[in-house]
Amino acid sequence: MHCNACPRLLRGILVAGLTLALTACAIAPPRAEGTDDPFQGFNRKMYAFNMTADKYVMRPVAKTYVKVTSTEVRTHISDFFDNLRTPVTIINEVLQGRPGPALDSTARFLINSTAGLLGFFDPATRLDVPQHPTDFGVTLAHWGVPEGPYLMLPFIGPTTVRDVWRLPVDSYFDPMDWYVRENSLKWHAEYAPNVFYLVTVRASALPYDKILDSAVDPYAFVRDAYRQHRLYEVYYGNPPLSAIETLQGSNASEENTQTIEKLLEQQRQYEKTHGSSATPASPATAPAPASSSGPAPATSVPMPASSSGPASAGSAN
Repeated sequence: MHCNACPRLLRGILVAGLTLALTACAIAPPRAEGTDDPFQGFNRKMYAFNMTADKYVMRPVAKTYVKVTSTEVRTHISDFFDNLRTPVTIINEVLQGRPGPALDSTARFLINSTAGLLGFFDPATRLDVPQHPTDFGVTLAHWGVPEGPYLMLPFIGPTTVRDVWRLPVDSYFDPMDWYVRENSLKWHAEYAPNVFYLVTVRASALPYDKILDSAVDPYAFVRDAYRQHRLYEVYYGNPPLSAIETLQGSNASEENTQTIEKLLEQQRQYEKTHGSSATPASPATAPAPASSSGPAPATSVPMPASSSGPASAGSAN
């Protein structure tokens, strides 16, 4: 990690990124989910490996973390990590040619780092300063880089050939990874903040374990949920109908779309009756509706929107 060429390389990426962002490259269309998985043999083996690691390591640790902490404490800790990783968002918003959101994120970082006591509190949200995390994978999409095949990597989790580049690039601007680069402690203790962050991410996904465990094909569920989730992030929560239809196979008929809308409406009614924290029935496995303009529904196993580090060792993030 300590190399003279690294700063020059990153400066080159920034200059190239700003140039490409200013030229407003068109976003490449997504690949069709399900039918376009050329590395499926490898991916399924890595998924099985990750699920085993998750079962015996990450999930028990995450459950223990939830047991020994209150909801309020976990919220403060998550706010701290969200704030700590805000520089990743700011850099990528600049690279995407979005000065307004970059200023919002900078304001959030300054407010929460000071009045919010290093980010453990979130006064910026109470002041209505919007939050819109992003990452280098989204930046590449806005530069016109194609998505590429889906990949399931050991310990990393779901990604694509395009998204995998966010790991080295975003980590360069991540304060936690900077701390690792600048320190060499006994027992590799410099990695402790990263490990703790991953535990908080995995803990946030625990409520979705039952949905994943009940899936007919958990691998396909995670793959499609990840790609739908990323599509919504690439388009900042408002993907065009054409992109959704392409992702779903280019032939999303009006009848199928109406069926999906009915399933989602049933899910909303279920949550209204049983409480929003209740696990919905079968509608939860429906894909994102072609006409939806909001964020991805409960089909997606939660993944940190701007994570540059590995996801949980299991299915998602």
